[in-house]
Amino acid sequence: MEYTLPRAAVSAGRARRLTSAFLTRPRPRMAPPTADQVDDATLIASELVANAVRHGRTGCRLRLQLGHGQLTVEVHDDSPGRPCVGLLDADSESGRGLAMVEQLAYSLEVVSAGFGGKTVRAVLTV
Repeated sequence: MEYTLPRAAVSAGRARRLTSAFLTRPRPRMAPPTADQVDDATLIASELVANAVRHGRTGCRLRLQLGHGQLTVEVHDDSPGRPCVGLLDADSESGRGLAMVEQLAYSLEVVSAGFGGKTVRAVLTV
């Protein structure tokens, strides 16, 4: 599934709701994810969308793909800047999101788009 989200603070919350609905809908021949897996996935989606909204010039695209025991969360934005993982500092008010995503995800990568912007991809085991 792919969703287009506006450059607005409410987009992170919408990404959480969309991700939760995507993961919890019934699928034949597939066990539903655990509550912890849904929580991790919704946190990852909201963090990636929040970063895209904060740093991009326009909205972003959230793409969710489920298969082979993995959930892929991709967020594309038009900012050419690459995100960097900050140190986990409990006293900081910002800058920890990507570090949390890195801890929760099986893999995390940033892919530059040839036409500008980038896609941040996190893969989780479900």
